Amino acid sequence: MMHQIFPIQAEGSLPEARLITYIQDHYKEIDIETRPLILVCPGGGYIHTSNREGEALAMQFLAMGYHAAVLKYSCAPAVFPTALTELGASMLLIRQNAKAWHVDPNKILVLGCSAGGHLAASLGVFWEESFLAEALKLASDDRKLLRPDGMILCYPVITSGEFAHRGSFQNLLKEREGELLEKMSLELQVNEKTPPAFIWHTDTDGSVPVENSLLFVNALHRAGVSVEFHMYPVGGHGLSLANRLTQSKGGGAVQEECTSWISLAHTWIEHRYSD
Repeated sequence: MMHQIFPIQAEGSLPEARLITYIQDHYKEIDIETRPLILVCPGGGYIHTSNREGEALAMQFLAMGYHAAVLKYSCAPAVFPTALTELGASMLLIRQNAKAWHVDPNKILVLGCSAGGHLAASLGVFWEESFLAEALKLASDDRKLLRPDGMILCYPVITSGEFAHRGSFQNLLKEREGELLEKMSLELQVNEKTPPAFIWHTDTDGSVPVENSLLFVNALHRAGVSVEFHMYPVGGHGLSLANRLTQSKGGGAVQEECTSWISLAHTWIEHRYSD
């Protein structure tokens, strides 16, 4: 396995911003030439990146036969669009190395939990916008390199409206909140070029209301974008794998009913991105 750490620096980046790769070795005796890659964006309210929503998820996707990477993006005091620019830079790095790493360039998916879901979905809706291309010094024709081939969103922060997780937007926008709050309400930014999505949430999430996912699902559906959505009836916020492998201190964040999401996501990837 190629396990490397790449510094990711953009305007406003914190020194610790980095991409951690988990690239499976290529063996001639195994009839697999390229693999999908899942790029994980942990949650943390744009104040930190959760260790519970990073490597543990990457390991699950490695076991499924995929490559994985985890982005430790800049959080507060860094502000928009720093984290998004870092995610875009990570996509470019992966695509630039796709041949050497045996990554299928048409099967690079972003996964995000909570505020990381907002970051992943932001790339999904903003990948073609000029501000991102300019920040990454990309020509107009190369913007397509930023587009994820799919999104896996776990209890994502989406809306800045009635059901917003206010702390995430305050940390992300700071003094630009008044200027950018509506633009950062991602259900308003979906169009027909937004990538397909797999989304899950719990009905009893007390931090990021399930309406965040419902609004995004509805927007994707209206735009004709394929989406699979699972709403579990019980479970708090920040579940990650929802089992003991990612339980929080004191044994929290374990919800047996929700553990199926990772196998459902696996099935979605296999069906949607099979050759």
